[in-house]
Amino acid sequence: MLETLAGEFRVVGVTGPRQSGKTTLVRSVFPDRAYANLEDPSLRGFALEDPRAFLAQYPDGAILDEVQHCPELFSYLQVDVDEDGRKGKWLLTGSQHFAMLRQVSQSLAGRVGYLQLRPFNLAEATRAEEMGGRAIGSLEELLFAGLHPEVRQGTVDPGRWAANYIATYLERDLQQVLRVVELDAFRRFLLLCAGHVGQQVNLREFGAAVGVTHPTVRAWLDVLRTSFQIVLLQPFHRNFGKRLRQAPRLYFGDTGIACHLLGLTSPEQLLRHPSRGGLFENWVLLEFLKARSAQALPDNAYFWRTSEGVEVDFLFDLGPTCLPVECKSGMTIASDWTRSLEKFSAWAGDAAESPVVIYGGEENRKTSRAVITPWKRVGDWTGFRRNGTG
Repeated sequence: MLETLAGEFRVVGVTGPRQSGKTTLVRSVFPDRAYANLEDPSLRGFALEDPRAFLAQYPDGAILDEVQHCPELFSYLQVDVDEDGRKGKWLLTGSQHFAMLRQVSQSLAGRVGYLQLRPFNLAEATRAEEMGGRAIGSLEELLFAGLHPEVRQGTVDPGRWAANYIATYLERDLQQVLRVVELDAFRRFLLLCAGHVGQQVNLREFGAAVGVTHPTVRAWLDVLRTSFQIVLLQPFHRNFGKRLRQAPRLYFGDTGIACHLLGLTSPEQLLRHPSRGGLFENWVLLEFLKARSAQALPDNAYFWRTSEGVEVDFLFDLGPTCLPVECKSGMTIASDWTRSLEKFSAWAGDAAESPVVIYGGEENRKTSRAVITPWKRVGDWTGFRRNGTG
């Protein structure tokens, strides 16, 4: 997909969380392209002091890594690509999507094709295991370790990696963007978020619990979302005759980070942990979102909950129809798992595809009410299509 975008757009932007493999991907696809890491203070200083001279070093274009650190470059990039006209000349990466979007909207609108790179999906983790990386093992081990490339490919301890990741993120990104002074309050906020995986967000309740105002909570959530640390899932936007609750649901960009914030120290603790269901739901959602990102398609996931409390975990908008999906972390199939799916299908009629339940067991079963799929076969559904749409 990266090569496709480079053949269609004059500039390609690759965004995603830190250590998700953005630089590795771009440099492997374009090994002969010049490279500049703008986190290097000397390079960044040159780019800020003399943007024209900095870009002139690269007459055939370059990979500009973490380009959000040099917002002054974007106007000069616009002049260059408009005069040059070549496709894929500049490849930009950034771990702060909001910073890149702000600059693109001002200078490079219509000239950039975006690819969002999230951590590994299950299939990629399986390939990493086959090449000597971390074994997937059980569902609990997968959720606990998470799917960041460094964790899946190496021998690093997942807990230590997550602790360092969070500390680095707090010290670098948040301090730069929000200038957070009360780091203790922000850490309490992160712990609160981890305890609400799969739940709806109440800004005032979050603020009261942490000791900050609800506008501060909103600002913190926005930065976490736009730097790919969390996902805020919105209620389904179609109206099938039932009033929806409007607050979004909160999920993390990686379950390993959430497990660390919850204080988990081993996969076995997940077997009886109250957050097991939410973490499993979190992982399933990410598998679907990663499939969309890999095709440079926008997210199409929502949740459904009526005022009467009937809910479906996920609805994936396929254009004329939607795919309803329930997540159950249990290993034994239960007869009541499809109850809410049946109600939604009755309301939605022809607009609903046949429902799917993804669960923590091993058996694959098809009933008159739904397809029940084991977690290891989630990939059977993440690329779901209807009439050529996705």
